[in-house]
Amino acid sequence: MTDPITAIDPGSGRRERPRAHLASDAAALDLTGTWRFHLSPTAAQAPTDAGEPGFDDSGWDDIAVPSHWVLQRSGEWGSPIYTNVVFPFPVEPPFVPDANPTGDHRRRFDVADGFVPDGGRAVLRFAGVDSIAIVHLNGVEVGIVRGSRLPQELDVTSELRVGENLLHVRVHQWSAMSYIEDQDQWWLPGIFREVTLLARPSSGLDDVWLRADYDPATGSGALLPEIRGGYPVRVTCADLGLDTTLDGPTDRIDVGPVEPWSADVPRCYDIEVFNAAETVTVRVGFRRVGIDGDAWLVNGRRLRLRGVNRHEFHRTGGRVFDAEQARSDLMLMKRGNLNAIRTSHYPPHPTLLDLADELGFWVIDECDIETHGFGMLDWVGNPSDDPAWRDCYLDRVERMVERDKNHPCIVAWSLGNEAGTGVNLAAMSEWIHRRDPGRPVHYEGDHAGAYTDLNSRMYPPVEELEDLAAGIGDNGSGIDGTAAKLLDRPMIMCEYVHAMGNGAGGIDGYEAVIDAHPIIHGGFVWEWRDHGLLTHTADGTPYFAYGGDFAEELHDGSFVCDGMTLADGTPTPMLAEYAAVVSPIKLVLAVNTLTVTNLRHAGDTSDLDFVWTHERDGHPLASGSLTAVVQPGESMTVDLPDLDISARGEHFLGIAARLAAATPWAAAGHTVARTQLELTTPDRSLRSLAGGANEVSRRRRPERGEGAGAPIQLGEATFDATTGALLRIGNLAIGTPEVTLWRAPTANDSLSPASAERWRAIGLDRLHVRVTGVEMDETGLTVTQRIAPAGHSRALLATLRWTWGDGLRLDLTAEPVGDWPSTWPRAGVHFALPKGYERAAWFGTGPAENYADSRTAARVGRFDAPIDELGVAYAVPQETGHRADLRELTITGSYLPTLTIGTNEAGGRRPGFTLSRYSAEELAAACHPHELPVPGATHLYLDAFQHGLGSSSCGPDVTAEHQLWPRDFTVSVQLHVAG
Repeated sequence: MTDPITAIDPGSGRRERPRAHLASDAAALDLTGTWRFHLSPTAAQAPTDAGEPGFDDSGWDDIAVPSHWVLQRSGEWGSPIYTNVVFPFPVEPPFVPDANPTGDHRRRFDVADGFVPDGGRAVLRFAGVDSIAIVHLNGVEVGIVRGSRLPQELDVTSELRVGENLLHVRVHQWSAMSYIEDQDQWWLPGIFREVTLLARPSSGLDDVWLRADYDPATGSGALLPEIRGGYPVRVTCADLGLDTTLDGPTDRIDVGPVEPWSADVPRCYDIEVFNAAETVTVRVGFRRVGIDGDAWLVNGRRLRLRGVNRHEFHRTGGRVFDAEQARSDLMLMKRGNLNAIRTSHYPPHPTLLDLADELGFWVIDECDIETHGFGMLDWVGNPSDDPAWRDCYLDRVERMVERDKNHPCIVAWSLGNEAGTGVNLAAMSEWIHRRDPGRPVHYEGDHAGAYTDLNSRMYPPVEELEDLAAGIGDNGSGIDGTAAKLLDRPMIMCEYVHAMGNGAGGIDGYEAVIDAHPIIHGGFVWEWRDHGLLTHTADGTPYFAYGGDFAEELHDGSFVCDGMTLADGTPTPMLAEYAAVVSPIKLVLAVNTLTVTNLRHAGDTSDLDFVWTHERDGHPLASGSLTAVVQPGESMTVDLPDLDISARGEHFLGIAARLAAATPWAAAGHTVARTQLELTTPDRSLRSLAGGANEVSRRRRPERGEGAGAPIQLGEATFDATTGALLRIGNLAIGTPEVTLWRAPTANDSLSPASAERWRAIGLDRLHVRVTGVEMDETGLTVTQRIAPAGHSRALLATLRWTWGDGLRLDLTAEPVGDWPSTWPRAGVHFALPKGYERAAWFGTGPAENYADSRTAARVGRFDAPIDELGVAYAVPQETGHRADLRELTITGSYLPTLTIGTNEAGGRRPGFTLSRYSAEELAAACHPHELPVPGATHLYLDAFQHGLGSSSCGPDVTAEHQLWPRDFTVSVQLHVAG
């Protein structure tokens, strides 16, 4: 007898033919809820007769279905495992370890007489079980379910009884199928989607496919029905005035003029299809998908994908679907100008596709296949090229396509992800082309373009992307000339700008290349949400766990936390940056005009108000609104009112394109796009914080107190006479500023190519200071320092010039000497302020953090926030909260003096600031936010420069123009203390 755990086949039993997921009025019994559960450490130790109705399960535990057992009972039933590539068990397909956790699930349920109509069938549907399930009903094995993220239906008519029934499902964590389900996510066993008993009527509508075609030339629609069931069949739609009866199979139903479906204008029609036995409702959207040369067209227009990869994940439920979270997520995506989803790397819960139809997203539906671990073995033994696995591959793609075929949102099918290449993938593609020739086939691993329709790449640097668009290179195939050959088809990036931690930077560079090369239809950010699992320390402190936090033998650490939102759904600043860069409404300001370009696929701009604001030094002076109704693909230039910019100060004109009325995904007033124009040459002189006489006339000379060790007094500032260290300003005790080159490495700094390794190797995290001079003169105090790492001769020579006028002024200059072989993370100065400060108000860039290669979403203005909200609580503590081009910063706290910092342009730029309860060293030392120490100070960093972010955690490093290489730098600020 074949071992079901190691068997290479799609499943067994009376498996129903794959079909669409339909809304039907036929009876159904939801079997989710509380089940009885028993976990065995191995398959051999599982109870042999647990499927018998008379088996005594009184000693078992309760478990919720759907769920993953390793996420229940605080680890009592095992723990999650995270790997990105490597298999967490020895690689010897189809065999898996004897230590194979096995979960027995039992559920008693009652069936009423007449539940199954006369002549009908009882069908048991499993929507998702990881890894395999052996199913018994009333003591009889009815089938084996394989394919974790795909539905499987079993005919249980002969086993079902009127009255009480006993359903037993044995789930093995590991099976042969684990070798083709090696996606970058947690390994989470269990029944994680719904279990349903369906009553299928005789002559019912077993399957319905309504292809809703749209002719962009005439505006007319047609239904191309494919119905498996008893005729005659009636098809109706009130919105279309449609009511027709089909006496048999029919190729086409013309419906006349229709409103087409697109991601921008997702017009759906509910079609009722019914016969004497059953009524189903199919939501359709009329659209035509096709490829014409290098153009991927929907309704005759090129697609532009502003997309994101979406795993199914919940911080406590794992892959158990949460409909409320899914709707909230998709609404947030829409507000973030995302218009496309790749269902990485398996078909999602079907409700997700309903939401995508409704709210409007282009979707690439991806099959549940990934064999990435074989890549570490040079793809030796890869199931993708092993004929023994052919039926499994074909079964999976059939179940995906048949389940999801009615959804207008789906514009391409994907064979899977990172599964090498081979005959089985080619066979899948061939099957799709026969079954659904209207939608293209995607698979990134087909670098030679042998069996797919789209040229897809992962994480190419901008330069490589430009080369590919020009037909230069081998496209990763190893065959010269491949890129030129593939110029006959559309190109996308199925993964790019890796959103791990603070980043990614450089999004605008990709957008510029996409704009310049129509063959590139856009891309999908990796990815939407951090996969941090909500966990608690022994004392109950909550935190989000990642790889290694469950003592896994092999793991890939925090690589599972790489989303545009944190695990709890909090958007990171990258979402706002991406929204600003890729907005389909492009705004270009000149002094007297605004040019609006509409890059939407469909829909003009009549839904938008264009609101302008004139500000001086961050304070509003005037505002108004403009009308610009621009058709898709067109531009319009409108005149702006004349503005008075005669008053001294920095004048800015801002434009925001805002929703004029609420939509299903955003409130009225939501900003779709914005831009800002500086109207005047800014006043770069240091503004007086005291507001009194001219700064020069108020300067004080330094004075040294009497006696050994007496401090130096400069105005209200006190310095140590020996070291020149700043001790206090008035009533504020303040640590002397430290010149610093170190930041807590971001995820992108820490992974290949690891900038953080190089920074540590040259000692940037352990600089030592030697004071080389403390000198007073008539107007101030000069402190000189040599700053260098242990073990090296390279150094930084710094001069701190202190003067007192309208407050305490610092002019810092620093010069690197010796050999500095690496970039720097930052170049600035660090102040340790007393703990207890609570809020910051600033005039500069905001509202969110911004860096050299991530600044499109930033604008100049006045902002205010609690200190705890200035940074982001990334899964791994790291550099966060920098805001460039600071003009003025005021820091307040209960019972503490108010500190105001004004900046002066120095070296052609103003410093940026970071304000945090933690130092860079404290952040760098912690692996999770809860491991940070109790704050002992408030840390202010004023940076002349910061290294960019890049996306080298999985992708290109910081581009050359945003790298910080050793250089002279200057910081000029003035500090004023009140209270």
